[in-house]
Amino acid sequence: MLSFGQQTQKPVLHGSNWMAITGKPMAATAGSMIFQQGGNAVDAACAMLAATCTMWDTLSWGGETQALIYNPKTKKVISINAMGVAPTGATAEFFKNKGYNFPPEYGPLAATTPGTPGGLIYMLIHYGTMSLEQVLAPSIQLAKGYAIEAQAANIMERYKSQISEWPYSKKVFLTHPGEKREAPEGGEIFKQLDLLQTLTRMVAAEKAALKQGKNRTDALMAAYDRFYKGDIAREFVRGCQEQGGLITMQDLVTWKPIEEQPLKINYKGIDVYKLKQWTQGPVMLQALNILENFDLKTMGYNTTKYIHTLYQAMNLAFADRDFYYGDPYMSPEEPIKGLLSKEYAKQRAGLIKYDKNDVSIGPGDPYAFEGKANPFLKLLKKRGYEMDTSKRNFAPKHDMGNNSSSEMYEDRLWRGTTSVEAADKEGWVVSITPSGGWLPACIAGNTGVGMSQRMQSFVLDSALNPFNVVAPGKRPRVTLSPSLALKDGKPYLASAVQGGDTQDQNLLQFFLNVTEFGMNVQQAAEAANINSNQ
Repeated sequence: MLSFGQQTQKPVLHGSNWMAITGKPMAATAGSMIFQQGGNAVDAACAMLAATCTMWDTLSWGGETQALIYNPKTKKVISINAMGVAPTGATAEFFKNKGYNFPPEYGPLAATTPGTPGGLIYMLIHYGTMSLEQVLAPSIQLAKGYAIEAQAANIMERYKSQISEWPYSKKVFLTHPGEKREAPEGGEIFKQLDLLQTLTRMVAAEKAALKQGKNRTDALMAAYDRFYKGDIAREFVRGCQEQGGLITMQDLVTWKPIEEQPLKINYKGIDVYKLKQWTQGPVMLQALNILENFDLKTMGYNTTKYIHTLYQAMNLAFADRDFYYGDPYMSPEEPIKGLLSKEYAKQRAGLIKYDKNDVSIGPGDPYAFEGKANPFLKLLKKRGYEMDTSKRNFAPKHDMGNNSSSEMYEDRLWRGTTSVEAADKEGWVVSITPSGGWLPACIAGNTGVGMSQRMQSFVLDSALNPFNVVAPGKRPRVTLSPSLALKDGKPYLASAVQGGDTQDQNLLQFFLNVTEFGMNVQQAAEAANINSNQ
């Protein structure tokens, strides 16, 4: 019997035809509407993604997305990379000359190219069944006006001084200018007429193409092209540059979503899939490889020995993440094979001691497990603890203002990112962790589209991470990290969560709660977790 017990605050939900889950009730309703109209899990996931983008406090249309998709026809898992890239002119020298030690957290200079619209349309083309008009219908309804949640409204009010610096954001978010409370109240009808126009223009492009006799794929691409190459793109670029941003038309035209083969390890007979090293996803795979060297079940759920082992394993994996992860499409090449090798994990597991916590844990040397010499040994020696970016992930000094560290931690933990999970009776399973463009977002001109803040995930000093130094056309190493697991070749678990660095720490414990300690998914989700920010 688990000490955790059998009672949960919420019941386990079961479905025989479909399941639609996200962090926003109205967005989950959008997914259920699509299922009821005959759509598959990809259609529903895209509708939920679009709806969450329209509700602001977790992300917007200018943000980034990615997905793990199980295709029951091929019985394979594929991944979608719709992460935006650093724009033209975004170099380490550019930011250093402006006095930055890191790229800015907010504003036009924090913006990467929008990824979510392209990623959504790509998924619809290749794995969905519906039109963009059908999938965007709930979002268009929201943009016309909905009763805004108190959480989003209060964030607008909290950040109104920052929002006031950006004229297009001020127009959208501060609906009562000059009053004591300038942001809308919770429950007030919140309208987004500029965004409504952007969404309807995309749908209009699709409908016009269909009227011309073009097929479904070409019609969806017409909507894509209007956003990335047409009048929407031109207004986005104008509004971005007017406010000091760097994104150009060429940046939008040349950006493309990428379909990838996800990374995979086997943990005690279960295949666990994560996105590539442009996310922090492999850190969970590394931690599982390390923990496979211990008898966790015998240790017992959340015993002191278990917690200590888990804590140390996470620290070892995250130390590697901080130095070795980056965009796999730009040099240098990350040593991902070495990082995910069982032999390397065994070596790292040998560093775990039970008489103390090692506060000086640093990156290992995975190159040896690829039969190569490590070209960055000098950088590893140079890289001191004081240069580590881990503390910056929740409370960078330039972003704290008058807030305490605990207030900043809580604020950053909840203010951006959500998860989207969908499954259907045919066997399609989708797991997404979309983010970017959360409040306070800088809106690009009259598009109603909030720009991403993902430049903040780059570094400017190669001693911090030689794989993640900002450069034009490069993807930042982000925390966004959905998960999919197969058992006996069939979908077993799909999971995702918000929370920056804590995402894969919480997902790791959720996975272990189910696989090692026999919890059902609701128990596993509600169980007490630990987090490390060492």
